[in-house]
Amino acid sequence: MSGHSKWSTIKRKKGAIDAKRGKVFTKLIREITVAAKDGGGDEDSNPRLRAAVQNAKAANMPVATIERAMRRGTGEEPGTVYEEGLFEGYGPGGVAVMVETLADNRNRAVSEVRHVFTKHNGNLGESGAVAWMFERKGVIEVETANASEDDLLLAVMDAGGEDIQSGDEVNEVTTQVFDLEAVKKALEDNGIAFAQASLAWVPKIENMLEVGGEGVEKIIRLLEALEDLDDVQKVYSNFDLPEAELEKLMAEA
Repeated sequence: MSGHSKWSTIKRKKGAIDAKRGKVFTKLIREITVAAKDGGGDEDSNPRLRAAVQNAKAANMPVATIERAMRRGTGEEPGTVYEEGLFEGYGPGGVAVMVETLADNRNRAVSEVRHVFTKHNGNLGESGAVAWMFERKGVIEVETANASEDDLLLAVMDAGGEDIQSGDEVNEVTTQVFDLEAVKKALEDNGIAFAQASLAWVPKIENMLEVGGEGVEKIIRLLEALEDLDDVQKVYSNFDLPEAELEKLMAEA
């Protein structure tokens, strides 16, 4: 199991994000707005918008809220203009961290992200500082209750599914960027519902950094603090940890 999957597992168990529904909706609304602004309001011809809308529906966002966000993106309704940002840095112990933002004030976003890194014994780096340790991939989350690992494998193996990371509650299907839509369609054709689907920065296996002891909590505090910022959409890290440490965290959550 990759570090990406372990961090996802920890987040779900601890409820670091999902428990704050209002904040989740804010992030989803921003993604829909930007996707519609960049690629238009037609879901059929705008894969990013289609994925954003699917994710919003999976989070039980009201249809009226989704449609309003789309209209703001296409300029049919007045609204805030958001700018995308990608920040790179190091956390405690040299762990690599990538942060995606959508902000109406880039200077504020930079300042807040830098402050969190500094507060948690990390540092914000220059563009390209850690990106080489990651790969851009498509990631689809499928609840284990909806399909077994074998079912997933059969459904996606011919559509471009690269890897399946197994979890207690959710399995993650990884794809190449250009295969994401084909794999999503394969799941739909096989009657397998998925919770989330998006592009992500996945750490390369050879660049995973194992962390144990007190270092685990330090890194988790940094990642949670970053994700708690309003302008931050997603946070990625290359940290890994022994199974014993993961089990301990799950028991304490």
